[in-house]
Amino acid sequence: MVGSTLLLLVGCIACNSYSKSGEGEEEVMTQHITWMDYGGGPDMSKYVVLDEIDKSNVSQLKMAWFYPAGDDNVYQFNPIVVDSVMYVLAKDNSLVALNATTGEEIWIHANLRGIARRGINYWESEDRKDRRLLFQMNDYLQAIDARTGKSIMSFGENGLVDLKEGLGRDPKTIARVQSATPGKVFENLLLLGSAPGEGYLSAPGFLRAYNVITGELEWTFHTVPQPGEPGYDTWPKDAYKYVGGVNTWGELSVDVERGIAYYPLGSPTYDYYGADRIGSNLYGTSILALDARTGKYKWHYQLVHHDLWDYDPTAAPQLITVNHGGKEVDAVAVAPKNGFMFVFDRVTGEPLWPIEERPVPASDVPGEQAWPTQPFPTVVPPYSRQEMTSADISPMLLTPDEYKAWKERLDTARTGMFTPLSPTHETISIPGANGGVNWGGSASNPGKGIVYLSSSNYASIYEKLRTREQIEKEQEQEAALAEGVGMKVYLKNCQACHGADRAGLVGPTLLDLNGRISFGDFTQVVKAGRGKMPAFPQIGEEELRALYRFLVGNTGDRSMRGAGPEEVEAPEGPVVASGGAPGGQEVREVVGEDGGRFGAPYPEGVEAPSVRYYDDGWGLGNAHIINPPWSEIMAYDLNEGTIKWKVPLGKIDGKNTGTPAGSLRKGMIVTSTGLVFSTSGDGKIYAFDADSGKELWAGDLPNGTEGLPAMYEVNGRHYIVVTSSTPVKSWGPKTEGAKTETDAPAPQGGYVVFSLPNNGDSASGK
Repeated sequence: MVGSTLLLLVGCIACNSYSKSGEGEEEVMTQHITWMDYGGGPDMSKYVVLDEIDKSNVSQLKMAWFYPAGDDNVYQFNPIVVDSVMYVLAKDNSLVALNATTGEEIWIHANLRGIARRGINYWESEDRKDRRLLFQMNDYLQAIDARTGKSIMSFGENGLVDLKEGLGRDPKTIARVQSATPGKVFENLLLLGSAPGEGYLSAPGFLRAYNVITGELEWTFHTVPQPGEPGYDTWPKDAYKYVGGVNTWGELSVDVERGIAYYPLGSPTYDYYGADRIGSNLYGTSILALDARTGKYKWHYQLVHHDLWDYDPTAAPQLITVNHGGKEVDAVAVAPKNGFMFVFDRVTGEPLWPIEERPVPASDVPGEQAWPTQPFPTVVPPYSRQEMTSADISPMLLTPDEYKAWKERLDTARTGMFTPLSPTHETISIPGANGGVNWGGSASNPGKGIVYLSSSNYASIYEKLRTREQIEKEQEQEAALAEGVGMKVYLKNCQACHGADRAGLVGPTLLDLNGRISFGDFTQVVKAGRGKMPAFPQIGEEELRALYRFLVGNTGDRSMRGAGPEEVEAPEGPVVASGGAPGGQEVREVVGEDGGRFGAPYPEGVEAPSVRYYDDGWGLGNAHIINPPWSEIMAYDLNEGTIKWKVPLGKIDGKNTGTPAGSLRKGMIVTSTGLVFSTSGDGKIYAFDADSGKELWAGDLPNGTEGLPAMYEVNGRHYIVVTSSTPVKSWGPKTEGAKTETDAPAPQGGYVVFSLPNNGDSASGK
């Protein structure tokens, strides 16, 4: 069966062939007629030249087939399609090859625990004899044969490339490196960013390129400059020895024709306190253009100086061609989380419209020196709200008591654009650390100069900054009242993000873990961290087991087994391999004094502050308190520098309000037929008229979605696939006796494929 199905693998344009071809009046690249890459193609436009589905028939879209994930995991995966084969993540983190027209399983590489969650990379040789899937797992880079599903052991050293190597730190002291985002394949290189964590002394986010055949490191760019490199003087002396972050954990884009890669770089760590990094901090919170073949510097622009707000640009820079001043200009548009749209000449880095440096508030934190000015675009309007006071609180999703409490709280908080956090007052920052545009939130019609964004109006409301001593004193008081080791470990390490009731604040709810996560997976997440969750390598084995028992509530089932691949049951189906390359599932211990959430000590001999300040929870968990719309989708006409249209994205109780934090972890597809598809926070995928923003269709999903959708063509028929495995949150005031989303089992998650009706469709799928 596997062999016969593989005979379908014919007739595709090679993924590393990007010659231009005519399409009516447009010049398009072949990257826009396939979805063989995360985000559709190297330019990350999510733009497809597929004409079967258009404004006249989009309302007829129906589910063609459904592939169940086979577990309760939340998948953020962007499916990719090569010829007639779709690659997805399912069945307890297994990589699965499916027939893209039916959902039939071709092969399963099981048990890839720790694999990067959002996607993988595909590469093929010119003769197509060598086809590879490249991915990150447990801070290693690995390769799998795309046709057989088996690990390529000639890649790296016995199938593994250690991503902790080459960062200027002892690899044994690095808690984590890999990003959930897969990077980009360019020619025979894999361009990678990283996500080393956001605490004090996390690893630096160097940009690196690896050979897709051998796994050898081809080049490195130091995002925290070292002595003698440009930008070194924007940091304190020796800062490169301890400063972390300045990393591309989001989406990078590549101009294939010019061989230029565009990296959105995040803030330095620690995010909210920079007394140990006085200066403007290049290349923190910047857009950086590099020669994709060599890693040589082309140009940069710093979007936020000395970032104290976690205003990372994470959405893919959009590579567009615009008519500007009567000339055709190839441009790049960047939308960081602070609500501003920046537009530059793609080659020179010159802004297309003036950007002014304007004074911003000073900091009252001891030792801190906030940068006195910040960049403000002058012509292109902001895409998100940038002010909030107590007058902007909405009673829609709050009880009267909650509304009163929030109003009193915000009346005493500091607010305003670029207002630094404070040890004496709470601070309102909008868009906040999870507001504005996030990964997946940008797309374009590149030839027409139109950029589409999905954005959240989400304020971060930061509590007062506190010292380690203040936080530990509170923890001791709480632990004294706690019963049991597991509860004490939870109060010390987890409560700040997951809440005293475990229902979730910054982090997700932990009330429904029983049966959903094995002890092995739990160990991997706690030890290595994930997303904004820091790593906790200092938690010992017995404490870890006690914490797991406290959260899960049982001690005897199979979930308490270890993390070894030999202890994991193989899923049903055509399993061809398990666990990736040998050793790649290892959760490596971190040596030295890590410090947990407080960070490791500074290296000996460097000048650094004696006191550190901390925010408790990134100011998150408040998405619903501002008045709607909470999330919006919009079109920018960057020929003119204007917003063409803007509409709410998602509904609550049938009201066109958008959903709180509704743009986060979503994605879009832009078609040559004038459609924009977008997922939302209400468990639907919408189709909008690309010219007007009018809603033309809404497709129901069995669950919510956190992965990018994809569009593809097989045998002349066009399909849209959506990852749907995230429980949909029920928004509304909590009242006594009200049901919660955990009262009933969630529908089965999986991959939903839509197409125009065909008599041969099977809605049941595999």
